[in-house]
Amino acid sequence: MGTFERYLSLWVAACIVVGIALGYALPGLFARVAAAEIANVNIFVAVLIWLMIVPMLLKIDLGALGSVRRHWKGVGVTLFINWAVKPFSMALLGTFFLGYLFRPWLPEAEIGSYIAGLILLAAAPCTAMVFVWSNLCEGEPNYTLSQVALNDVIMVFAFAPIVALLLGVASITVPWDTLLISVLLYIVVPVIAAQLVRRALLASGGQPALDRLLAALGPVSLIALLTTLVLLFGFQGEAIIAHPLVIALIAVPILIQVYFNAGLAYWLSRRFGVAWCVAAPAALIGASNFFELAVAAAISLFGIGSGAALATVVGVLVEVPVMLSVVALVKKTRPWYERSLPA
Repeated sequence: MGTFERYLSLWVAACIVVGIALGYALPGLFARVAAAEIANVNIFVAVLIWLMIVPMLLKIDLGALGSVRRHWKGVGVTLFINWAVKPFSMALLGTFFLGYLFRPWLPEAEIGSYIAGLILLAAAPCTAMVFVWSNLCEGEPNYTLSQVALNDVIMVFAFAPIVALLLGVASITVPWDTLLISVLLYIVVPVIAAQLVRRALLASGGQPALDRLLAALGPVSLIALLTTLVLLFGFQGEAIIAHPLVIALIAVPILIQVYFNAGLAYWLSRRFGVAWCVAAPAALIGASNFFELAVAAAISLFGIGSGAALATVVGVLVEVPVMLSVVALVKKTRPWYERSLPA
């Protein structure tokens, strides 16, 4: 690990501060950058995510995807966390913290909307950013791609019913354009492009050529990650400074839910004897969220200035730094995990 990677947590903290400061000082600039979007998918963030996920996608050998069948327990754990635990645990945590414990410090008229935003956030499992987290923790790339693809398919059918059930509404408006464009931008196109580059490199220079490219892309991927942090916090710089208490209180159930779901997935993986290279990304996939879809759904259902939209944005702000801490935890506990695997 190089010096840059060793102090990644320091750079993350610095980028958060810089992002908030720039967003507050230059709101017009960040508003224009934020407006460059298609179906609520920001173009600048999409490009940065591409730069982050390319190293992971280049490691994927599509011919080896069949081997994922031996990791079926890891797939089962993640599906259980994403669809049977996460939305419902968030509904409970949001109701307890925002609807009861923190009620005196929140605007009464917005509490229900805040809880709805948290539910929307939890009902959409992460897609593109999972490749970043899995790459950082040296997760099994074929498992990660298979799990993301499976979650995308399930999300098409399960997102609306789960949200409708938990919000108590007869029907919801699913932002299909955001869902489909995100899958196309973050999964289909980059996977195809990465496979074409991978095959060309292996054909011309073999594995050493691919390894050289991956080594060169390592710093690019981390710089893109840090730049994304600056943008995300810059987009909300004014709101963070104007409403710091509300944002901090909304973040509490999100933080608890991330660590709870990641820990549960990690523990279940160990109980079922799942290899660490699968358990690590399983924990991360189980904890992270598809924030583009959540934000778009919140805006379409409740409006851009609603408490629900604000709650989903808080999820966006929490996502990167918190998931980086989960990456650090699963890497630090790898010796314990592998030593404790059932014989």
